[in-house]
Amino acid sequence: MQFRTVVDIPKMPFQIEPLQQLLFVGSCFADNIGQRFAEEHFPVTVNPFGTMYNPASVLHTIERLVPSPFPFAFLTLGTNHVYRLRETGEIVDNCQKRPQQLFREEELTVGECADLLEQAIETLRGMNSAVQVVVTVSPIRYAKYGYHGSQLSKATLLLAADELCRRYAEGVTYFPAYELVNDELRDYRFYQPDMLHPSSQAVEYIWERLVEACFSPRAKQFLQEWHPVRQALNHRPFHPDSPEYQQFLSDARRREQELLARYS
Repeated sequence: MQFRTVVDIPKMPFQIEPLQQLLFVGSCFADNIGQRFAEEHFPVTVNPFGTMYNPASVLHTIERLVPSPFPFAFLTLGTNHVYRLRETGEIVDNCQKRPQQLFREEELTVGECADLLEQAIETLRGMNSAVQVVVTVSPIRYAKYGYHGSQLSKATLLLAADELCRRYAEGVTYFPAYELVNDELRDYRFYQPDMLHPSSQAVEYIWERLVEACFSPRAKQFLQEWHPVRQALNHRPFHPDSPEYQQFLSDARRREQELLARYS
């Protein structure tokens, strides 16, 4: 008997190698996964101008980036709701605690979301024509919309992500983070106390599935060798100033540098 519905994730048409540079832009889910990559010694850029939730704000971040040939970019979509400044009509990324009456809230259509994301991808391709873009939809629900309204917002993003993958038969891939949480980990024990945000255990599971789908054998080997070194570096002793611990720490740092040199 099977007691859960396992989401099938085909092998991605690319492989992430050890220590490759990656860009993460989008909702707080992008922050969580980007942080996991950082912990594994990948050089990452994560939401350099703050967390971005909608496709327009994702585009704005990418347009503001200092040009860099990112080989991989992860774009995580949280909502299709945007706020326009009434005075200028521009979509703002952050209301900066200004009075609510200065803005009007709108919902982007599937086509508008896909068009904005297409502009973002073309901007990334201007930096690196071979960039691989991974699109995900955040599993975090928006209670303030009402749960039906939140589902409609997520449905719009899912349709936009699908349309984007159709437009870019090569170079853009969808990773089912939304489905992993809502169809496979559909139990409140995988949520934080607010019952909306995935728990650290859920994020770790999504990370494992991402490694399985996207990492090269060499990258997986790097993770295996780095894990005990990371544990040693994160160890918190009772007597941090003791000669024994200082020697232990020195050995761990030496192993870290040797590992990085070997996989660079």
